[in-house]
Amino acid sequence: MTAVDLSLASPRTADLLARALDGDTLDAEEGATLDATTGADLDAVIAAADALRARHVGDVATYVTNRNINFTNACVKACRFCAFSRVQRSDEAYFLDEDEIVRRVEEAVSLGATEVCVQAGLSPRVDGGTYERLTRAIKRAAPRVHLHAFSPEEIKFGAALAGEPVRDFLARLRDAGLGSLPGTSAEILDDAVRDRLAPGRVTTDEWLEIIRAAHALGVPTTSTIMFGHLESPLARARHLALLRRVQRETGGFTEIVPLSFVHEEAPLFARGLLGDGYRPPSTDEIVRFHAVVRLMLSRDIPHVQASWVKVGLSLATRLLSAGCDDLGGTLINESISTSAGAGHGQLATPRELREAARAAGRLPRERDTLYRPVRDFGPTERDEDASPLDAVGADAARFGSFHALIHEEAHRHGRVALPQAARRNA
Repeated sequence: MTAVDLSLASPRTADLLARALDGDTLDAEEGATLDATTGADLDAVIAAADALRARHVGDVATYVTNRNINFTNACVKACRFCAFSRVQRSDEAYFLDEDEIVRRVEEAVSLGATEVCVQAGLSPRVDGGTYERLTRAIKRAAPRVHLHAFSPEEIKFGAALAGEPVRDFLARLRDAGLGSLPGTSAEILDDAVRDRLAPGRVTTDEWLEIIRAAHALGVPTTSTIMFGHLESPLARARHLALLRRVQRETGGFTEIVPLSFVHEEAPLFARGLLGDGYRPPSTDEIVRFHAVVRLMLSRDIPHVQASWVKVGLSLATRLLSAGCDDLGGTLINESISTSAGAGHGQLATPRELREAARAAGRLPRERDTLYRPVRDFGPTERDEDASPLDAVGADAARFGSFHALIHEEAHRHGRVALPQAARRNA
């Protein structure tokens, strides 16, 4: 591994980075210290994170060809960070039926997708069998596609509606064809912050219970952290340390995805709940935190994703030199960040992701959901590298958008009474 020059860093920072480079575990307080660095110390943090990236995953930068399907924005909860959800009677509440979901899956597969990611609001139209029926319908239509679906919040909701333990509910979904679980709904795993961010949201202990149950059943998950809102650097670092502990127990996390908070349309910001002095994370703060994620987790969760939909493809490319090794997915449809005000689009073509990898000095690799190689690419683009999705990238409007969907009568959520079980668990 290339030596990292720590001579210009302060003694405290140099000591922490030297330990991280030697394979030592940094605790939460030490991670928070690195997450406050500036100047030469920050430069050293970034360099050390990049060196660990090279050691643990080499010089490839990966991406997955996938499609997001957020099948409803109707939700019985009203999380303060979420601009996506609508109450069931809203004129902007939508619900995609099974036929439309399957159509989108089949279209994605025809364009080269190996994964579909299905997540949604907690709609009153969902019952205890919805998630299993949807899983079986998708796998019937596309048996080879990897179904990456249902947040821990949805798993809690579905299990309650079905009247069964989380583990049993997850086992039924696994047997129906669920391949992996998104590690979303995590935000910050600190209940004092969660109570301000999203009262009534799945608790830290519940999130951990669901994740551990999935791992015990052989269902891998991603892991996430949302930063840049009400949390402190120490809360962020404690979140990372908690993920590390779970990974050492189960080995079930495939990756860690830091998610920069998109504030523009979020209720927290609109209602002034972030405070008069709030400002979103700066570029340096985003880069620094991704580097800290690598420094704290590299031994245990080697894949760190740069979420282009949150920060843009240009900054995501820069993050490949600050500890990240993955550019996420093509997405095709992106609703959550778009609804919150992100302006980075809903589709990144495979070619764009390959170009980003090369711009960072990496060799592109298409991967599957579990980070198994699908296809390796060279240092320059060739005609034979193109995928079907590259050819239609300029016509992304054909896939529809969140802003169009919330105004389409064909997918209106409808006036549906809230089931009793959902009322009890809302």
